[in-house]
Amino acid sequence: MNFNFRYRFHLLVAGWLVAAGSPLLAQKVIPKENLMAYSGEPSGNICDLEWHEKPVSDLDGGMPLVQPNDTMLDSQAQILKQVNKRNVAIFIHNGVEILDFAGPSEVFASTEGFNVYTVSLSKEPIISQGFIKITPTYSLTDCPKPDIVVLPGGNTGPFIENKALIDWIKNSATQAEVMLSVCTGAGLLAKAGLLDGKQATTFHSYIEPLQRATPKAEILRNTRFVDNGQIITTAGVSAGIDGALHVVAKLKGQAVAIQTARYMEYDKWKPEEGLIVKQAGKVATENK
Repeated sequence: MNFNFRYRFHLLVAGWLVAAGSPLLAQKVIPKENLMAYSGEPSGNICDLEWHEKPVSDLDGGMPLVQPNDTMLDSQAQILKQVNKRNVAIFIHNGVEILDFAGPSEVFASTEGFNVYTVSLSKEPIISQGFIKITPTYSLTDCPKPDIVVLPGGNTGPFIENKALIDWIKNSATQAEVMLSVCTGAGLLAKAGLLDGKQATTFHSYIEPLQRATPKAEILRNTRFVDNGQIITTAGVSAGIDGALHVVAKLKGQAVAIQTARYMEYDKWKPEEGLIVKQAGKVATENK
């Protein structure tokens, strides 16, 4: 095994162990003695990351195991890259505002480290803005577990009372890192009880109705976004871009968010127009 191959092999193993964090997986991943390990031909799934000490042929349905080559390592590197991505579920519905979901979609899809997909009540096509037909990638029942949920606005009224949707939002919030609403999408967070005791914002003409519907929250005017930690709300339409860029900065650093904004040629983003609410046990940070 030449030096270049051995170096790349070590990097791949180290990266996978960081992602996996499991002693059981480590037993499969770490080759012993002189890196004489064997793996199956690339199949495009996570099993490609398993390594074995002997070239047995009775594993995985009899698929033979061979010593790795550059092609196999490249395949494994791509899988590892995908494993480390955060899932971003963009909920869309009939009457959804185009920029409400397209703006955050562009931000996350243009930034390394995010796996972006659409989800709706079903996989039936929906209509945005009265003329754009979109076929959702997933339904609520088969959607991958999201790390980030984006709830755009538009004609959200008919969906606020949809029990399946509100239950999905509640369940997602138990494990997701970020729940991000855009425009009137804040009404969905409110219905799920996720705005109670928090400050929030929304589309300018929806501020008073949302405040009446959510008396335990404080709905703010003239605020581009409000970050309560996990729960982040934005003002209307284009403000979803600002909120998504803020999430990128929050998770991956300001420099990464600036790079994404430059790629999008979006010079409207002014992080100081948002509010980061003081979190219990943390130093208060406003307009950071």
